[in-house]
Amino acid sequence: MTFLPQPCQPCDPPGCAVLTLPPEIDHGNAEGLLPMVMAAVDRHADGLRLLVLDLTSTRFMDSQGVRLLDEVRRRLRGRAGLRVVVTPGSAPSRVVEVTGLRRDVPVHDDLAEALRADGAASA
Repeated sequence: MTFLPQPCQPCDPPGCAVLTLPPEIDHGNAEGLLPMVMAAVDRHADGLRLLVLDLTSTRFMDSQGVRLLDEVRRRLRGRAGLRVVVTPGSAPSRVVEVTGLRRDVPVHDDLAEALRADGAASA
């Protein structure tokens, strides 16, 4: 499994890592995604302030996706902030809302908004 390319996105801003997650996150791949996400965090370890998980291409996410996001949040505690980007009205958006994950992880409608929120928080 690989992360989807971001052909039109600029390079990650300093101190930030943006990862685009796959179209489906479920019992078949969630367990394998955690080490990939954490490996990306480790590659950016020096000065990483923010990890943004982009789920705008994710069409399906079940409880395993929620567990993935919660575990990433737990592992980042004290190391870096976490933001999630979901398309409003999408399955992942509904899942993070219904499960209450939105209370623990800032959720944004688009990547630019998530990155702006980081700039405001760091200023």
